Amino acid sequence: RRRITLACRLLVIGQILNGKYRLLRLVGEGGMGAVYEAQHVDTGRRVAVKVIHRELINDAILTRFAREARAAAKLRSRHVAQVLDVGTLEQGAPYMVMEFLHGEDLSDRLTRVGKLPPAEAVDVLLQTCEAVAEAHAAGIIHRDLKPANLFLAEEAGEILVKVLDFGISKMREGDSSLTASATVIGTPLYMSPEQMHSARNVDERSDVWALGVILYELLS
Repeated sequence: RRRITLACRLLVIGQILNGKYRLLRLVGEGGMGAVYEAQHVDTGRRVAVKVIHRELINDAILTRFAREARAAAKLRSRHVAQVLDVGTLEQGAPYMVMEFLHGEDLSDRLTRVGKLPPAEAVDVLLQTCEAVAEAHAAGIIHRDLKPANLFLAEEAGEILVKVLDFGISKMREGDSSLTASATVIGTPLYMSPEQMHSARNVDERSDVWALGVILYELLS
């Protein structure tokens, strides 16, 4: 069994998490945590396991993690990455189990090929709109739509856009615990002016703004 990154040094490839998920390889790592390809030991299903770095855990991070799981679990669109399970490691770090996706995110695609043909760009945006429309109907505002959070998954010979990372999403009703009124959260290049001013008070139109920015970037 091979040890991996310093930030997740408590995990090793081959380890079985909570008796259910055997880690196969590290897929990627960021400032907040790491994502692994894993296999359910009973069913053999390949899954993605997202683990938060233990040294970063605080109440706000735990709230964000739980929010992402709840938001994704509410949505049934094939254009949203499905959350299958959540849990906590023995060391106290939370983890989330999601469907394993084959492909690349839209940001990597743009870096690799440059602007997209208009028909392809529109198809990507329309698929994204299906997920965003369902989220809005459920009272969920994503607040961080950007190419890095749109995954181009290869499924049955077609490309399906999967919306990722509802970690800073906002529930329309009674959801102000994570964001103070003057706090700026999101990715600035894709944020609407009102989100720059106050992320707490935005509505669905802020996601629509981000979709427009993404389409412009895909075409230009």
